[in-house]
Amino acid sequence: MSGENDLIKLYSGRILALAADIPHLGQLDAPMARVKKRSPLCGSAVTVDLNVENGQVSAYAQDVKACALGQAAAAVTGGAIIGRTLPELEAARDALRAMLKDAGPVPAAPFDGFEVLEPARDYKNRHASILLSIEAACEAMTQALQSDCA
Repeated sequence: MSGENDLIKLYSGRILALAADIPHLGQLDAPMARVKKRSPLCGSAVTVDLNVENGQVSAYAQDVKACALGQAAAAVTGGAIIGRTLPELEAARDALRAMLKDAGPVPAAPFDGFEVLEPARDYKNRHASILLSIEAACEAMTQALQSDCA
């Protein structure tokens, strides 16, 4: 019964609230980059559209088909991404990965909202879904910057 109670705690009210209010849902009309990432373990998928101006994310949209944890992570990413640079996105991605896998600290602001996902550390099968949105955003930003330089 303890495992079931832990799982119930994992899906806290705050996680469910984030999952219900994901910013930037949809698609951009003409994105500089579009990246789809899927977790083979659970089937969660995220598609990210992104535009860049002056080295910063200027427009962002996402289509999220994931569990509540993946949706909450997408909500945090969407809430913080506008105006961010590639190094900031990569730092947030790396910090989130370290938080989940190595009990590292919560990512720095403006991505500190990921702290709500700290209880998921013990659920390794959920990590891929949680990382999807920030990984897709990093990949899309890299593509957008490369196309912008071409």
